[in-house]
Amino acid sequence: MSGKLTFLAGVAVAALLAQEETPDHRLQRAADILKQVMSAPDHAPSGALLRASCVVIVPGMKKGAVVVGGEYGRGYAVCRHDGAWGGPAAVKLSGGSVGAQIGAESTDVLLLVMNQKGMERLEKDKLTLGTDASVAAGPVGRTASADTDISLRAEIVSYSRSHGVFAGLALDGTVLGRDDAEDRKLYGREVTNGEIIRGEVPAPASASVLMSTLDEMGRK
Repeated sequence: MSGKLTFLAGVAVAALLAQEETPDHRLQRAADILKQVMSAPDHAPSGALLRASCVVIVPGMKKGAVVVGGEYGRGYAVCRHDGAWGGPAAVKLSGGSVGAQIGAESTDVLLLVMNQKGMERLEKDKLTLGTDASVAAGPVGRTASADTDISLRAEIVSYSRSHGVFAGLALDGTVLGRDDAEDRKLYGREVTNGEIIRGEVPAPASASVLMSTLDEMGRK
């Protein structure tokens, strides 16, 4: 019986892996999320987005993703230097706080890193939000313009989007870590998230759609 259960578990994991998005698809989805943020300035964090030092986008997180590799979601961190955006560094987001807030349906997560100190923390192999870096659920709608000091007090401001609706997301205790396998696919060689975040590695051609969206965001 144990052998049969092991086989069935292997089939289930293989099926989930087969459904895993390619980097190109995930980058496109990340760009789409940013476009939607900018198209709804009254309800989404467009002002904070313009002030952010880095943006972390994790498209389509699901509780079920914990079956594969223990992570809830995969995405990218992109930071800017001297007004220009660098390449995407692949990341994973995991932890009990995420699972408690994310349902069975797909939920997009957007993290805004508001200062240089927060950017430096992204260079680590992993960081625990609320412990290694201060994090706050971001304001939306009318409170987004009124509660502007939240981006000054917190290193990271967090949001979620489900069914087209943006909301603040509490992520204390959630772990943000690097995704080496995704970085190798993107850059074609071994590269660290620190090198990418510091702007030492040129962005790959496959990230052009996300980079152009970020540039458009800066012009707005």
